[in-house]
Amino acid sequence: MDSARLQPALYGGIVIGVLSALPIVSAGNCCCCLWVIAGGMLAAYLRQQNSSFSISSSEGALVGLLAGLIGGVIGVVLSIPMEAMIGPFQRQLVERVLSSQPDIPAETRQMLERASTGPAVIAVKFVWGVVTGAIFGMLGGLLGVAVFKKSAPPPPGTIQVLPPEV
Repeated sequence: MDSARLQPALYGGIVIGVLSALPIVSAGNCCCCLWVIAGGMLAAYLRQQNSSFSISSSEGALVGLLAGLIGGVIGVVLSIPMEAMIGPFQRQLVERVLSSQPDIPAETRQMLERASTGPAVIAVKFVWGVVTGAIFGMLGGLLGVAVFKKSAPPPPGTIQVLPPEV
């Protein structure tokens, strides 16, 4: 893997991972995976700026895909300490909700109590983060190619006529 692709993908992945791991800011991902698409677009933009010509759609999709994969891993790694800090508060909130609703079935109560902690939750977050990161990062890379496309230079040997100044 060359650095022309890896460096933009790494920067896009850092943006995806950090913004997806922050407790309140991560809610932006509820809006069509906003931070993942933004990271893919950033990767495509940076790749476009490093190139003297317009990059292809496949190149934008590739750097967006790499940014999504990197961002998914970074997001899960950064969310582990965040969960350690916020976890007790979340458990208290779940307990309050369960105690205020006596008509919730016992199976559902047990599922909600188990779903808030444990290594299985981290594994599910990892798989979910990497898969959604790859898909939506790739879409962000394609969108970035369309938005940040460089205009093609005129073919060599042609004379460019400028409009007269008024």
